[in-house]
Amino acid sequence: MSTPGRRAARQRTRPLGARKHLPAWRHMLHALTRATPARIALGVFTAMIGAFTALLSLPAATTEGVSTDLTDALFTAVSAICVTGLVTVETGTHWSTFGLTVIMIAIKLGGLGLMTVASLLSLSVMHRLGLAQRVITAQETRAERLAEVGGVLRIILITSTVFELATFVALTPYMVITEHGIGESLFLGLFYAISAFNNAGFVPEAAGTAQYVGDPFFTIPIALAVFVGSLGFPVILVVVRKLRTPRKWSVHAKLTLTTTVLLFLLAFFGFLGLEWANPATLGDRSLGTKLIGAGFAAVMPRSGGFSTIDVGQMTAESRVLTDLLMFIGGGSGSTAGGIRVTTFALLMLAIWAEIRGNPDVEVFHRRIPHETIRQAIGVLVMSASVVFLATFLLLRTTPYTLDQTLFETLSAFGTVGLSTGITTSLPDEAKWVLIVCMYVGRLGPMTLGAALAVRTRLRMIQLPYERPIVG
Repeated sequence: MSTPGRRAARQRTRPLGARKHLPAWRHMLHALTRATPARIALGVFTAMIGAFTALLSLPAATTEGVSTDLTDALFTAVSAICVTGLVTVETGTHWSTFGLTVIMIAIKLGGLGLMTVASLLSLSVMHRLGLAQRVITAQETRAERLAEVGGVLRIILITSTVFELATFVALTPYMVITEHGIGESLFLGLFYAISAFNNAGFVPEAAGTAQYVGDPFFTIPIALAVFVGSLGFPVILVVVRKLRTPRKWSVHAKLTLTTTVLLFLLAFFGFLGLEWANPATLGDRSLGTKLIGAGFAAVMPRSGGFSTIDVGQMTAESRVLTDLLMFIGGGSGSTAGGIRVTTFALLMLAIWAEIRGNPDVEVFHRRIPHETIRQAIGVLVMSASVVFLATFLLLRTTPYTLDQTLFETLSAFGTVGLSTGITTSLPDEAKWVLIVCMYVGRLGPMTLGAALAVRTRLRMIQLPYERPIVG
């Protein structure tokens, strides 16, 4: 090769070699981002929780101008970042305008971060799969693929902001009409919009949301925001892009929407029938109030956490139904918690396939890979184990019954925020149990699913089969 040719070759290779001279911290960051995205998610959310705990501990964050107890400040910060809504102090009376603003920002960042982390973990899993697996996955799911992380962040931010603004526009005029001041109406409209779309369930008013029972001008915008927010960014993106061609929706979108509608109908008719004659909730209300109240109650266990009827006064059967809905949760990649509706749907489909003797799980003319069913089983077992352990610890540290402690645990793990009214009177050790439960419930199933997908590998040598007795 001639001298000019060698010089040109060195110039072409210099940028590639220059990477070796980057600072050590950039090498570590680059390796960490590629190797352990789940750890980055845990680190980011832990740092956010620490920062917002410090802000909520400031005297300026309370109406009385005194510092909040560390456990209560931490509990509130975790509840806001993990968009849960459980509180150990009354939100509308304990926190000042500054404190409520801090909570609102925490909800926004927590909800936005959760959708972002879920999408980035999905992209990371896709990058780690081999070319053949990626092609097969794309063919089987017809999933929408985004080439750049920047595109994911931008679309998530725009989508969430648009829905929050729509809810804000719908609520603010109603707040003005109901004799709230202009400034207060703007603040309440914005707070409720962010809290609803991100499924947080925080209520900034001292009177709570019970004052709006049966009120369509408040409950319908809130319920719609919670419903859309619980669907998940992947579903929202597919529906918005292909609104007029449902046939081209991905299997994930179809499965999420179908299961969500079926669960809503089950909850609506269940609550309507179980609370129809209960004088403590809907028994003495008009027909319209009963219908709206049951519909609102049917949406909230998905992870919304708002309540216009007293959960502690609901029938035992209604609370059991709420337990089931909170454990299932919302859509994958959303601000909702629980095991997620797709996990629940896949498990039901797997059971149905086993009953029929079908070796494959099929839905919407597509075959579901066995690895996906395995991931769903892993999420179910891990989630049930966390709920069992947390309920056991609450029973050991509190005087409350199994019904109450199980409800509180599922509300924390599912990041729902509904409560039978015992949260504010829990001892500190029980509050710490719920703090861990909220944290694990928010990040656990998502990171576990990503870890299982990443670790899928082929084995060249396999052991012989032997079937143990099942059932």
